[in-house]
Amino acid sequence: MTEVVRLREDMCRAAASLFTRGLTGGASGNISVRLPDGGLLVTPTGQSLGALDPGRLSRLDATGRLVEGDPPTKEMPLHEAFYETRSRTAAVVHLHSTHSVALSMLPGVNADNLLPPLTPYAVMRLGKVSLLPVYLPGDPAMGEAVRGLAGRRSAVVLANHGPVVAGASLEAAVYAIEELEETAKLALLTRGLSPRLLSPDHVAEIVARYGVEWE
Repeated sequence: MTEVVRLREDMCRAAASLFTRGLTGGASGNISVRLPDGGLLVTPTGQSLGALDPGRLSRLDATGRLVEGDPPTKEMPLHEAFYETRSRTAAVVHLHSTHSVALSMLPGVNADNLLPPLTPYAVMRLGKVSLLPVYLPGDPAMGEAVRGLAGRRSAVVLANHGPVVAGASLEAAVYAIEELEETAKLALLTRGLSPRLLSPDHVAEIVARYGVEWE
């Protein structure tokens, strides 16, 4: 099995898992993975993550030109911006997961760090999560907003839209976006209840011990 064939199968398997567990519905959400030749393998536009065909995934060359498969997701500006600004990025996952979207619509949230420090794993896997403004789907301005972060964030949430996470592997990106959604759910469940948060000292210890990007 070649590396590209393995990545095709891994992408479809991860996408189906996310869809089956209700983390994105309908034809929403998209995934991309960096290929050994510098190109990208991308989920096609308008297709459900629960029913992808490995042979029809969009394959782009290193210049972004479609060389094989169906047309890619219209959210390519998001993906391209993460690859351009974070050299360690090997995969990008974008979902329309319910709790993350709900949290993004509430007043009084911290746009620089959307998730409260509720669990160690949220800090470890995500660092700070920036809340970006509302954009129409596919708007190139989404990519410019990510570029404006200058590579300082591996995860963002588009207001009224959904989370986007870049990872050092497809597995890492999937695990991180799952952690983001679970933490958003915890934030909603405990909102207004004065939950016991991790202390600044606990956060600082996690950041130092696990090399978390935290500015």
